[in-house]
Amino acid sequence: MARPPGFVDYVAAAFNARPLGMPVAPNWVGLAAFGLLGLTNPGFWVLGAGLELGYLLTLSTNARFQRTVSSRPLTEARAEWNARIKTLTGRLDFTDKSRYDALAERCRSIIDLQTHGGVERPHGIESQADSLGRLSWMFLRLLVARRSIQTVLEGSDEGEALEARVRSLDAQASDVSAPADLRRSLSGQVEILQQRIAQREEARRKLAYIDAELTRIEQQVELIREQAALSTDPEVLSRRIDEIAATLGGTGQWIRDQQQVYGAMEDLLTEPPPLSVDARAKETQ
Repeated sequence: MARPPGFVDYVAAAFNARPLGMPVAPNWVGLAAFGLLGLTNPGFWVLGAGLELGYLLTLSTNARFQRTVSSRPLTEARAEWNARIKTLTGRLDFTDKSRYDALAERCRSIIDLQTHGGVERPHGIESQADSLGRLSWMFLRLLVARRSIQTVLEGSDEGEALEARVRSLDAQASDVSAPADLRRSLSGQVEILQQRIAQREEARRKLAYIDAELTRIEQQVELIREQAALSTDPEVLSRRIDEIAATLGGTGQWIRDQQQVYGAMEDLLTEPPPLSVDARAKETQ
């Protein structure tokens, strides 16, 4: 985790601060002006140095300015996560993307129910946002993992066609009049096809597991949302969310195991992004 900004960071930010729309920091313009004036009268250098120190001290200790500087790393991290989420949702079809968007919006609404769109944030709301971020991230990982498995299945022959080929090759390999090397080759093909059939069966079982986990997460989020609407104690709700998020540890390990089999899932192995405490901020644009 990045360290929080200190006084030197605030001073450096104040030195280079510029209002929105200005290509050059006003402080630079002032320094240049006093520098030129000092060539005609060195007293302007002393005056400029005093004004510069006063400006830096005033701005760097301003609470609003400090909040702005402190929020920059979080804003940059959120922008990076938004780009990563957009990349992953780009792998999904319209139905799955809509399903993810609906769940992410449900997670944000849980925070919104407790903040009521106001400035005050109940104690523990940040922890809730982190755990809800884990839930929505796990949901997206499962959707992308399912899409990867479906792509493998769609790019190969159907199970019935494979079984028909096995029967045909078995019959040819059983023909004693065929050359021995041909029968060995046919038997080798049969073994390969049987392995493919077994893998397809395994893939179908994995898809069934993913579907069950997706539904479980949706139901858990809906339960949390109902509790958020009825509960008056955010800490109790936080503990409940943490308990649910903890149950997904096995699911995360399962997804990591699938990466070794299906590949192209490196983005799914990273840590989850936090859900913005501001429920009005969207994870994706």
